[in-house]
Amino acid sequence: MHKDLIEAGCDEAGRGCLAGPVFAAAVILPKGVRLPLLNDSKKLNEKTRDKLRLQIEQKALAWAVESCSENEIDKINILNASILAMQRAVNNLTIKPQHLLIDGNRFKPFLDFNYTTIIKGDGIYRSIAAASILAKTHRDEYMKNLALKHPNYGFEKHKGYGTAQHIKAIDEFGFGDFHRKSFSLKKNQLKLF
Repeated sequence: MHKDLIEAGCDEAGRGCLAGPVFAAAVILPKGVRLPLLNDSKKLNEKTRDKLRLQIEQKALAWAVESCSENEIDKINILNASILAMQRAVNNLTIKPQHLLIDGNRFKPFLDFNYTTIIKGDGIYRSIAAASILAKTHRDEYMKNLALKHPNYGFEKHKGYGTAQHIKAIDEFGFGDFHRKSFSLKKNQLKLF
């Protein structure tokens, strides 16, 4: 967007989930970096995302991934938690960006960072696409580890999204500490499945 500025792309993953933290990433890519498969993480399969994660982490000038917990989401709501996770990621970059490219249409000013919000930015800007891949792959890894501790919920498959399988597991085993209480399903919703 601004050719002469150091720009960081920012995106989040897990905003619409019933369980687990929301993750966000910030990525500064070098000019002209070659990442042929790079695209919005939602348009890629898991194998391609995992391959790209390694390439991005090796080739980026700087990258950081942060999260907001289920408790934080319940306290400040999912939009504010997504923004806070992005701000945390930006704060942990080893290079200070001069401009932020934010996926979506909402962000909050913080410190002295200039920013631009871009709807569907992960399909337009390479640094946002890279951030979407890091946020998604780091969150998926977290949810797979959570599945090892809580195998009844199937997190390794649905990653905490409100699938029929997940809702059936909640109906059978109840809500855990890893569920977002502000996203609670009503009993009559559970009975639909």
